[in-house]
Parts: sequence; C-alpha cells; structure tokens
Amino acid sequence: MSALKDKLYLASGYLSGACIVAIMLLILAQIVGRFFGFIIPSAEDFAGYSLAASIFFGLAYTFREAGHIRVTLAIQRLPLKWRRAQEFAVLLFGLVLSGFMAWYCWFMVWESYVFEEMTHGYIAMPLWAPQVPLGLGASALTLAVLDALVDVLRGGLPNYVGAESEVNLEEA
Repeated sequence: MSALKDKLYLASGYLSGACIVAIMLLILAQIVGRFFGFIIPSAEDFAGYSLAASIFFGLAYTFREAGHIRVTLAIQRLPLKWRRAQEFAVLLFGLVLSGFMAWYCWFMVWESYVFEEMTHGYIAMPLWAPQVPLGLGASALTLAVLDALVDVLRGGLPNYVGAESEVNLEEA
C-alpha cells in the first residue's frame, strides 16, 4: 500500500511539472503566433487553469518531499515528548484544513457541473473541467497529511521530518 501511495505522490508531482510545461508551451505558442500575425484563442485562460492545476497537483508531492516551509527554530528546542505532541497537533490541524479544502474543491466542481457553468473567453468550456485538478490535488494533499499523521500515531516520524537536517526528533 505504501508503494501505491508513493506512486500517487510522485504522479502528482509529475502532473504538476507537466502543467508548468503546458504553460510554457502555451505562452511560447502565443509569442510565436503574434510574431506571425495570428492569436491563440484563450491562451491566457488555459495558462491560468494550468497554473492552478500545477499548484494543487504539487501540494502532496511537495509535502511528502519536505518542500514546504517549516519554522524549526522553536521546534528544535522542545524535548522529544513535546515535539511529538506538537507534530501530532499540527498534523491533526493540517488534516482538518486540507480535508475541508478537498471537500470544498469537490463541492465547487459539483456545483459548476449541476448549474452548467461555462468559462469565459474565446473558447467556452464547462467550468467543472478546469476545477477537477484542484479537487484531485487537494485530495492527494489530504491523503499525504493523513499518511504523516498515521506515521506519528504509530510512533514513527513523518516523511518530511527525516528530510530536515536541522531537526532530528530521535536525538533529544
């Protein structure tokens, strides 16, 4: 099961990178198009959708690989018992927050689908289509936070703590 979750997080990171490449290709096509006298319809819109998708797809992978910013100045001064309690509290709060974000993203997708909302711009498309990556990315982040919380409850360390060179919970 752990290998499957790791593949999910890695796939999420690759999707984030693919969205950034898509942004580059869209902007490059738009620049070349202007040079030759034609426009790429809704290029800015699709670049914006790709930007949002890259951010949300990258959340779980970045969390898992310890890429998020953590303020360790206060954490490293705590005794081991308090550090574990702090990790548990922060992960529990993060799980609630990421779970709410995932739920709301999927609710937004559902509302856009039910009300048949369309995007604005030259190329109109159903609004739920560019919103689906937000729900997928937020759900992957929620799973990553839950995974880290389970690691702490089992007495282990979350994956991101092992990647930090300043803080080592086992030394205190």
